[in-house]
Amino acid sequence: MTIVARWRDMPMRVRLAAPLGDDELFEFCAANRDLRIERTADGELLIMPPTGGETGRRNFDLIGQFADWVRHDGTGIGFDSSTGFLLPNGAERAPDVAWVSKQRWNALSDKQRRRFPPLCPDFVLELRSPSDSLADQCAKLEEYIACGARLGWLVDPDNRRVHVYRPGRAVQIVEGVNELRGDPELPGLALDLRLIW
Repeated sequence: MTIVARWRDMPMRVRLAAPLGDDELFEFCAANRDLRIERTADGELLIMPPTGGETGRRNFDLIGQFADWVRHDGTGIGFDSSTGFLLPNGAERAPDVAWVSKQRWNALSDKQRRRFPPLCPDFVLELRSPSDSLADQCAKLEEYIACGARLGWLVDPDNRRVHVYRPGRAVQIVEGVNELRGDPELPGLALDLRLIW
C-alpha cells in the first residue's frame, strides 16, 4: 500500500482498521521511502513532513560531531534519523541520533539488524524543529527512557535549551550552554552547541 498525502507543517496521524505488525510496518516503510514514518505504542502511524533546511543543517552538524565520538570511543554503534527501532512497548521510533552498545548490537541476529532493530537505543537525541510540539517531543523522550534508554537529549535550538532525561531522575533543563557532555553514560562525548544555536 502506498500513501499519497498533503499536509502542512505537522505530522499526519493515521489509525488503521488493523494495526500493522512489525514485518508489515517494515515493508510499508520500505514502500514509502520518501515519508518519515513512526508507529506509536497503540498502533497509530505518524507520517511526518521532511525537515526544513535549518533543521537539516543542525542535524547534520550534530550527527557529524556524534560520529566522531562514536569512532573514537569504539564501544558502540551510532545511527541517524533514518533508522527505526522497535521499542519494548510496541512503538517504532526513529530518533534523530541514536547509539547502542556493541554488546547489545552484537546480540541481535543478522535479520534483526537489517530490519528495525528490536531494542531501545542506550542513547537518543531528538532535535526539535519548528513544526514539532514541545509536549509531543517531551513525551517521546519519556517513552525512550521508560523503554530502557540510559540517556536522552531533546535539543531545542530556537529556545537555546536542552532537556536531559535519565532513568529515575527528574528532567534537567539546561539553558544557554555552548557544550553538552554525555558523562557518565557516554564518557568523553561533548557536543559543541555553538554550531547548533
